[in-house]
Amino acid sequence: MRHFRLLVVGNGISAYGSYLNMVALNVFIYEVTDSALAAGIFMAVRLLTSVVSGFVSGRLVSAHDRKRLMVGADLTQCAAMIALLIAPDGGRAGLLYVLAVVTGFCSTLSGVALRSSIPEIVGGELRLRANSLLATGRSLAMIAGFASAGVVVAQLGYVAAISLDAATFAVSACVLLSLPIRTRAERAEQEKGEAGGAEAVQEKKAVEDASGEGVGALLLLRAAPVLALMIALRAADGLGSSSHNVALPVYSSDLDPSHPATFVSQFWATWAIGNIVMQQLCGRWAGRGGRQGPGERAFAVGACVMSAAFIVVFAGLPTYVAVAAALVAGMADGLTEIAYVTRLQAAPDEQRGRLFGLSASVENTGFGLGMLVSGALLDRFSPFQVVGLLHGLAIVLCCGMFVALVRQGRRPEPPPVARTVTQDDPPHRTSSDPVERESESEAR
Repeated sequence: MRHFRLLVVGNGISAYGSYLNMVALNVFIYEVTDSALAAGIFMAVRLLTSVVSGFVSGRLVSAHDRKRLMVGADLTQCAAMIALLIAPDGGRAGLLYVLAVVTGFCSTLSGVALRSSIPEIVGGELRLRANSLLATGRSLAMIAGFASAGVVVAQLGYVAAISLDAATFAVSACVLLSLPIRTRAERAEQEKGEAGGAEAVQEKKAVEDASGEGVGALLLLRAAPVLALMIALRAADGLGSSSHNVALPVYSSDLDPSHPATFVSQFWATWAIGNIVMQQLCGRWAGRGGRQGPGERAFAVGACVMSAAFIVVFAGLPTYVAVAAALVAGMADGLTEIAYVTRLQAAPDEQRGRLFGLSASVENTGFGLGMLVSGALLDRFSPFQVVGLLHGLAIVLCCGMFVALVRQGRRPEPPPVARTVTQDDPPHRTSSDPVERESESEAR
């Protein structure tokens, strides 16, 4: 955990750079091109790249050293920022779209690699506590990045903001390089080193066939339907999240046309406080007895509460009620994030990367689709109606998942690792006793 805390600091610094450039680059491209359409295309290119790169990242994380991938992602973003700084004025407009692709791909790759590595870095029994620390660091980085972006750009200019952004990625890469951490399971490393072992090659090929080319992650989910439900629910959460992100400026302007940013600031500040508080509570809860995670039922309930709280925010109630609802939404969001990530990390190491890659693509797809749908609906309906519709869909799915978990009556097992049966393996005997069959299944 000592090394992991240093990793959290480095990751928080790079996350600060990511949130800073989300603001600075969006404003910068508008100033360079003098076109709102160009700024919208920039955001669309970055989001589309994040969707596509989720599948690619899953394959890369499963096949290559994750620490090197994270270092490479940070250094690539740093180099892209420097290239933008030294480019001539006439070439910056086109380079910005290249930068959108680079940052979208590298941020997704780095996130998939880090999340899938946590059980190997700290051990499976400490992954909940580690996820809590990592989420807290990123939440603080988000607050600092969004809060300082306007000041940095206004007082120091775009060159300083982009230079600071490049420096954060360089610092993160240096921290990663200095840490003696292992990001892959020992068995995977042993199999990689056994170049001449035919049995190891066959077993590795069986794992790759099961966890897949192209549709491999989807095949994994067929063996773990609860994980499939959780990932689908994350897509619905992305759809709902986009609705309140798009509707928030409109709603805030309706509340106070002379100060449209006031309610937006109150909302995000309160949401962030609730998010951090819940992450710390989960971390402390995990520290007592080495608990493994809140579980799937807590994920479903938390997602339902989060969506309901977001709907209340836009219900036209007094400001103090809306702010209190934002606090509840932040706490529920923090709970669902930790429960979700911890559950996916329970999968075997060789499957974990593809699951997180699929998850990243699904979440970004839901968020992007929600942005388009919400923007179109807000032309005809009120913010409360739009947010209520999309978050209401998430609530329906949450309730369905909770009912399915209750009926199932027990916590589902992680997806099994595919294995090639060799001649040395004893023949498998299927017992007629249901209890004995379950014991045999757990032993396998």
